[in-house]
Amino acid sequence: MKSPYTIILRPLLTEKNSLAKDRFRTLAFQVACDANKIEVAKAVESIFKTRVEKVRIVNILGKVKRVGRYEGKRADWKKAYVKIKAGQKPIEYFEGL
Repeated sequence: MKSPYTIILRPLLTEKNSLAKDRFRTLAFQVACDANKIEVAKAVESIFKTRVEKVRIVNILGKVKRVGRYEGKRADWKKAYVKIKAGQKPIEYFEGL
């Protein structure tokens, strides 16, 4: 069985995600490329001690970038939007700071 910390790689902290967190109780995470919705939901529930209502997953394809005549590609990655059930305590990423 995978560790929850290998499934959830990092929270995505953007202005758009902050608004979604406040309005819709939705959090965004970068997750492992081989993770599925069930694994993501269980990982969030175990790490943050909260209940998950819904999980949506998006595969992000890496961009092709050029430097002069050389061409490379950024890595592909996976994003998960996790909706927290109503009545649960809000998740704070930086509690102890």
